[in-house]
Amino acid sequence: MAYSGSPFTVSASGAALNMPENSQRADQVKDSVQTLRPANSAVRAREQVSWFDPFAFAPVNEARFGTASFNNLLGPSQFNIDFGIFRKFLIREGVDLQARVEVFNLTNTPHFSNPGANRSSMTLNPDGTIRNLGGYTMVQGIRNLGREGIDQRSLRFGLRLGF
Repeated sequence: MAYSGSPFTVSASGAALNMPENSQRADQVKDSVQTLRPANSAVRAREQVSWFDPFAFAPVNEARFGTASFNNLLGPSQFNIDFGIFRKFLIREGVDLQARVEVFNLTNTPHFSNPGANRSSMTLNPDGTIRNLGGYTMVQGIRNLGREGIDQRSLRFGLRLGF
């Protein structure tokens, strides 16, 4: 399995909207959003720097919905290979033994989650520079793709007696 990343929407605080149970999208203030992701997303996640341009969006401070479109950005790409070998041995008629070796996440590739997408998390200095991103635009966790939330490579050996 390999795909370019899951889509996500940049949100903002809904306090000015004053509509409980509704989510608020941020205002997109630049025509295009520059993605800052490198070829090696593992390096980017360790460095804790922005995945996309943090100034491409602004919080909404009025009673209206934001202008950013839904699912307009893509998160880190995903790559996964699961592999298995099975061999069946006939012991006698009606009885067989199957040997199994299974490897999940063969390449031991990390599966990073989408970056923080709440524009209201970022705080600015009085001069307009970033004081703290507060998790906004930063990839901070991993996505558990299954197998009881295990993301690292795992091996499984087994025997199955059929009769």
